[in-house]
Amino acid sequence: MKQLRKERTIVILTIIPSVVAVGVFVYGFITWSIRVALSDWIGITPDYTFAGLKNFISLFKSARFLIDIYNNIFFTILFLVICVGGGLFLAILLDQFIKGEGIFRTVYLFPLAISPVVTAVVWKWIFSPKVGVNVLLTNLLSKIGIERTVEFGWYTSTASFGPFNIALVPIIIAASWGFIGYVMAMYLAALRGIPAELKEAARVDGASEFKIYMKVILPLLKPITLSALIILGHISLKMFDLVYVMTGRGTGFVTDFPSIFMYETTFAANS
Repeated sequence: MKQLRKERTIVILTIIPSVVAVGVFVYGFITWSIRVALSDWIGITPDYTFAGLKNFISLFKSARFLIDIYNNIFFTILFLVICVGGGLFLAILLDQFIKGEGIFRTVYLFPLAISPVVTAVVWKWIFSPKVGVNVLLTNLLSKIGIERTVEFGWYTSTASFGPFNIALVPIIIAASWGFIGYVMAMYLAALRGIPAELKEAARVDGASEFKIYMKVILPLLKPITLSALIILGHISLKMFDLVYVMTGRGTGFVTDFPSIFMYETTFAANS
């Protein structure tokens, strides 16, 4: 009994520092942020006079903030679709035990080792109006007999497809390139953990490879898909460094995000 009580005391003492740290630095700051949001806070001057929902009403009346929300929604949807769909596709390919699998895994995961700032600089050069993709398109047109110089402003364009701004395309591609390997690794680990007997049983029943994946494999991958959606959704909602370096808020806020708006309002406006 004494030994059990001693072990329980050790466990409690071990987890207390973590609980206190999380309570202070996570939930403590969340509580403080809520208090500030409901206060008559102006700039960096502390004023905790209760203001109710006045700040939120003012925020949602801002035309820029509404544009930012639209941009973030479109970015998040396409970012999730490309990363999850592409990551699953790459994982299925690697699960076939192809030659050079280790090399391909390294190549797919390599973008995770690169700073978002470096990623932004590289992709900004690729989509620059006078180099990168435009030069490639110009050469392709030249080879089919069309002498035309392509200088499309990928991330500077103010063109839109309905409410979707075309300038978001380079950002979506760059962000997806950075995280598709991460999703691939999650799916590949899950695929390798599925018992081979399940596939063999399905083949014995006459199921094709397509049906095996649709009826057996994909349902088993639902927890991984949910985890990927939650993680990538969280990343997309706080996307800042990649966008800030690559395009900033853009002309007419075509590439603006709530994080950029928050940064400029908090720091630039109070400098």
